[in-house]
Amino acid sequence: MESVTPQELNVVCNNLCENCSCCIQVSDVCVEFENVLALDNVSFSIKAGTLTGIVGPNGGGKSTLFNSLVGLQSISHGTILINNMPSNRSLGKISYVPQKERINWRFPLTVEDVVSLGRIGKGSIMQKLGFTGNPIVEESLRKVDMWDHRKALVANLSGGQRQRTFIARALTQEADILLLDEAFSGVDFASQEGVIDVLRSLRDEGKTILMATHDLNSLSDRFDEVLCINRHICAHGNPESVFTDEVLKELYGAHGELFAEHQVGRHNHGT
Repeated sequence: MESVTPQELNVVCNNLCENCSCCIQVSDVCVEFENVLALDNVSFSIKAGTLTGIVGPNGGGKSTLFNSLVGLQSISHGTILINNMPSNRSLGKISYVPQKERINWRFPLTVEDVVSLGRIGKGSIMQKLGFTGNPIVEESLRKVDMWDHRKALVANLSGGQRQRTFIARALTQEADILLLDEAFSGVDFASQEGVIDVLRSLRDEGKTILMATHDLNSLSDRFDEVLCINRHICAHGNPESVFTDEVLKELYGAHGELFAEHQVGRHNHGT
């Protein structure tokens, strides 16, 4: 990210946050990978307690956006605020379920083992040493309806059960914001509905949830808002109204001309 003084950062924060109830605010964010502009002047805001679907083509920047929000990916330009604070000062505010979980499925981990990993470094000494159970682990498992399966091996779970387990692990971190990257990958339709029911319940408790998905068929039934991204923001709003012919063309059609004026190292439009 371009260097700014604390005074300049305070001005940016004040301008973005004044009278704003949004917990995620992204302004003019660009991300570069060598000679590729992965995100191009991305700007949007997400209100607290919203379930938002993130859609776009493969390589359109969904995972890059999530990595930027949690601080795993540095940005070349722009500002990201989480609960009115710069993202690098917002550790613990976001829980992230990445697209591909790094778990050795042949290792005999139970559901409770995996969920407990979210509490590493937290809790009492007795809980850290495993001498006593953690009530947050139990609460998280119950929220996703996996408490009765806590002793089951993760390798033996269905796709939907695995996703609920990973959501429970994220919940143990006690963050207000939950990011899920392609949570429906390898999950059948009936199990997808079960995952969505869990996410709706969490939203109703006040959690803010962003989920990347390729499924365009049931967006209006599942999400409060949809954010359409293909390196830039194509549309953001009610899923019943955002998918115009123009937006779909930007997302999935031939649209190279839209980026003709945007090059690596050049982030200010018209300059």
